[in-house]
Amino acid sequence: MNSVQGRGGVRHLNSSRTNIVAALDIGSTKISCLIARVPALDAKANIDPRQNLRVLGFGQTLSRGVKSGAIINIDEAECAIRLAVDAAERMAEIAITDVYVSVSGGRVQSSSFAADHHTQTGVVSPRDLDSVVTAALSQVNVGKRTILHVQPNNFVLDGTSDISSPLGMHGDVLHAEVGVTSVEPAYLRNVALAVERSHLRVAGFVIAPYAASKSCLMGDELQLGTTVVELGGAITSIGHFRNGQLLAAETIHIGGSHVTSDIAQGLSTTLAHAERMKTMWGNVLAEGHSAQDMLAVPLLGERGVDTVHKVPKSHLSNILRPRVEETLELVRDKIAASSAAVRATASRIVLTGGASQLTGLRELATAILGVPVRLGQPVGIGNLPDRASNAGFAAVSGTLVYAARPDRHFAIPEEAVAHFERARMGYARRVGQWLAEAF
Repeated sequence: MNSVQGRGGVRHLNSSRTNIVAALDIGSTKISCLIARVPALDAKANIDPRQNLRVLGFGQTLSRGVKSGAIINIDEAECAIRLAVDAAERMAEIAITDVYVSVSGGRVQSSSFAADHHTQTGVVSPRDLDSVVTAALSQVNVGKRTILHVQPNNFVLDGTSDISSPLGMHGDVLHAEVGVTSVEPAYLRNVALAVERSHLRVAGFVIAPYAASKSCLMGDELQLGTTVVELGGAITSIGHFRNGQLLAAETIHIGGSHVTSDIAQGLSTTLAHAERMKTMWGNVLAEGHSAQDMLAVPLLGERGVDTVHKVPKSHLSNILRPRVEETLELVRDKIAASSAAVRATASRIVLTGGASQLTGLRELATAILGVPVRLGQPVGIGNLPDRASNAGFAAVSGTLVYAARPDRHFAIPEEAVAHFERARMGYARRVGQWLAEAF
């Protein structure tokens, strides 16, 4: 039996050797952890992993030591991570050792690379697949960035496109389009350091909009094309999906905490009261409140009932609406500047993240983005607690789904791995040469 006495008196199980999976979301406003049990499944089985997950534990705490998705104080971040993980472990009565982590910072970038290859025998073999993918990835200049996701977005065989798996098919010319998503390595190292100091091992990273898609999107949305907009505390992350694959991802450094700050500034109140007012009465629609609806606002730095002033609720809407409009307009501009393939996925948009829960946001987003918009929330995950079933926990619940079935359908060929290593060494040599010449 794989159990000994662990932290806090709970059973200690190594998730790498059991059917226990865990997910951690380190956000700018909250840190959350989910632990679940999942039966061993055939990786090739066409079963939605959400159907087999059963959540055992959930923990959440206010974020500390994190700003704009990045670690700024290792000690504070470690303490917050410990609190969230400990709460989840106590509920699950299991101590975890491995965890998958969702990320939104690190200046996410995506690129697509394509190549052609003539099949050796007229039938696509594993070697043909490796050759065409290696040819596509040989164009990647990783520089000093770290690659998180590599996915084949499209295979074309003799002019027939959108082939998900060409292996064994007859054809002469195989064309591959491969998407590469990367982040800055220092950002990942600091996140990993905070997690490892909490006595956990990072099993893998997944970008926030990709994670959110795992918990919120339906099968048809993934196939036909959908854009996920994860409205987080300090960062808005965008992920574009088609044929079940991540086409591209990008970030905007504006989120719900900026709205809170605007309210605090505009009403001269504390950030805590601003957050409470945004959560309880925030409405981005101008007609959402009548002139008679009033709010009692405590003044910053004052005490007592005499220092509370009253303002119309419509005034709150007038403060937060411009920031939300700015965010949605930046999302619209990002989409407009994307490739035609990426723009095609934005014919439908799903909003996730804590900031997506503002009253009237869906209607405002539909007006600004000009396409159908719906609010996404985790679906199909067994035993997910009610307080973790809203859009604010789409990333962590999706990371849990990813942990149950990580991307294994595509392996980078050895030649491509060697190319990446050569590219990294080349970058190191260039930096060394520059230092020698400069100093």
